[in-house]
Amino acid sequence: MIGVPRGHAPGRRTTDWGEPVHRVIHFELNVSDPERSQAFFSDVFGWKVSRWEGGPDYWLATTGAEEDAGIDGAIMRSRDDTPRTVNTIEVASVDEAAAKVTAAGGQVVVPKQVIPGVGWVAYCTDPSGLMFGIYQADERAQAG
Repeated sequence: MIGVPRGHAPGRRTTDWGEPVHRVIHFELNVSDPERSQAFFSDVFGWKVSRWEGGPDYWLATTGAEEDAGIDGAIMRSRDDTPRTVNTIEVASVDEAAAKVTAAGGQVVVPKQVIPGVGWVAYCTDPSGLMFGIYQADERAQAG
């Protein structure tokens, strides 16, 4: 799950020449003890971390001021107890990007899910097993 990306503007998803911008817009730190990790990153780096009411064991991390370069993310409980960082890439269409992932030898490991009022997300791996997310902004997104 992801929160609204820093500096996200729904109309700002193409380059000057009309191509989609596929940039990393969010990170998730998967950890075994989210409470301990959120305290650590707050103490060490001054991140503002708050529990997200939209789901269990998910803390949104604001890493700096909105006008500063960088991205925000989250700290969450790892489902398999393996620590990892998962970066999420914004795409114009989760469905189209997922099809490209599989056509290029990757896998969709968590199918498209709704984040109500925010958009759509799926999690994939590249051919070597590296996990990443794909995210489509859609403020009208609702569970259906």
